Amino acid sequence: MKKIAVFGLGKVGTLVGILLSQRFEVMGIDKNKPHYDLPLPFEIITGDVTDINFVNDICQDIDAMVSALPYYLNKLLAKLAADKGIHYFDLTEDVDTTAYIRDLAKHSKGVMAPQCGLAPGFIGIIGSDLAKDFTKLRDIELRVGALPRYPNGLLAYSFTWSPAGVINEYLNDAEVIHNGVRKMVPSLEGIEYINIEGQEFEAFSTSGGLGTMCETYEGKLDTLNYKTIRYPGHCKIMKFLMYELILKEDKQKLEEILSNAKPPVNEDVVYVYAVVEGWKGDKLLRDEYYSAFYPIEIEGVEWRAISWTTAASIAAVVEMVADGSLPQRGFIKQEDIVLEDFLKTKTGSLYQEFKTE
Repeated sequence: MKKIAVFGLGKVGTLVGILLSQRFEVMGIDKNKPHYDLPLPFEIITGDVTDINFVNDICQDIDAMVSALPYYLNKLLAKLAADKGIHYFDLTEDVDTTAYIRDLAKHSKGVMAPQCGLAPGFIGIIGSDLAKDFTKLRDIELRVGALPRYPNGLLAYSFTWSPAGVINEYLNDAEVIHNGVRKMVPSLEGIEYINIEGQEFEAFSTSGGLGTMCETYEGKLDTLNYKTIRYPGHCKIMKFLMYELILKEDKQKLEEILSNAKPPVNEDVVYVYAVVEGWKGDKLLRDEYYSAFYPIEIEGVEWRAISWTTAASIAAVVEMVADGSLPQRGFIKQEDIVLEDFLKTKTGSLYQEFKTE
């Protein structure tokens, strides 16, 4: 793998291009100029990424596509990648998009790897790594929160990544395994309270965070779920906006309201927590992973925690495919990625270098 096209030059996509350009020849494509006004170490092409002819013309000699576009634009790119027989990677949390890409992978000559971000993505790699040491599993619970460090207002949130993606996660049902049965549950439900180092949080079900893990672990445990971490009160207000004001029927309007009310902040934090319970031999045990990630400097620029943790995850998976430590064709599940190999990559090592526990 030598030349990679990165689609979407927003906060995350720009950093994906920077990280990958440390090793590969990168071409960045978006209809707008890159989000960050700074010298970039890769070629930039502007154009309509929904124009299949435009995309096809500029991707004649590339080895892989990486999409940092909103989830609803990924099917077009994935189909083109499958037709060309080249590798494809994205960050989607959308269940329908992932199912479509998985179907494409049946006949693709390259890798089809959606869900390579933070959640789904890195959190699934962590969860499956904990699970592998158990003789018999009982419970896997995964929690992630991307939050402002200094929240204000009743919503106590800041949209440091795609508002459309957040709304999609809050609106669609979430897949879980409950009482040994694989099922769908409503998002914004199942609220629980968490204390992290003296700070109170809430966590609730949101869609897409488990990726394909319910399929992988069906019949192997009693409980598997993913919940999003927020400051207390957030879930109640989002329910009010989406269901009492019926803004779920006008997602564009809801996105505009939320983007205007809660713009991005520079000081953010990403919490990653996973717990696995089960038996090791005849002993019932519980293993945990916890880290808090903060903004870091990469190549002279400070990047928000949500930006670099997401970008580093997908870049690490690209590196693993290039290194041959992952399959070279077909669909890749995040839970099949070995954490040790992931952390050995140049970009994956960022999680080790900058985590706090």
